[in-house]
Amino acid sequence: MTRIVAGTLGGRRLAVPAGQSTRPTSERVREALFNTLGTLLDLPGTRMLDLYAGSGAVGFEALSRGCAHALFVESDARAAAVLRRNATALGVGGAARIVAGPVSRTLERPPAQRYDLAFADPPYALAQETLTAVLAELTADWLAPDAVLVVERSTRTPEPDWPEQITDRRGRRYGETTLWYGRRS
Repeated sequence: MTRIVAGTLGGRRLAVPAGQSTRPTSERVREALFNTLGTLLDLPGTRMLDLYAGSGAVGFEALSRGCAHALFVESDARAAAVLRRNATALGVGGAARIVAGPVSRTLERPPAQRYDLAFADPPYALAQETLTAVLAELTADWLAPDAVLVVERSTRTPEPDWPEQITDRRGRRYGETTLWYGRRS
């Protein structure tokens, strides 16, 4: 189990999918992520995408800290079931929407509204070319102007190949994890 670090749901525990197919973002990395996000955008009232969501720890943390809506996308059926259980247990109701299916398929459809924040935590083994395609699709249709995009990767993988519309790029390393930040121009 992992827990939500801060906000209205702070201290609440989250179920984590069994097995090796998901790797929840650690509490330490989530705390650092939201400390950095606090310098980049005003989180209350924002719309957030949590791609490759796993247990939903990052999206639920965002909701706990005032995010108005989070869309969770997870391709693993078992992880999506855990996401649904977590959403119910936390009582986040209409603030959370869960899509069970591949991220690439979800991003093929235009959204009803654009998002202010996107967090992508793909499997570390995901090919760089696949990640590049996902980031291009995400940037083209899903991100609002001035939106913040964060990609979590292993420190052993290279910086993402950012679409040209993503500016203010930087990385922060936390042990074996690097968070890459960019802003939609």
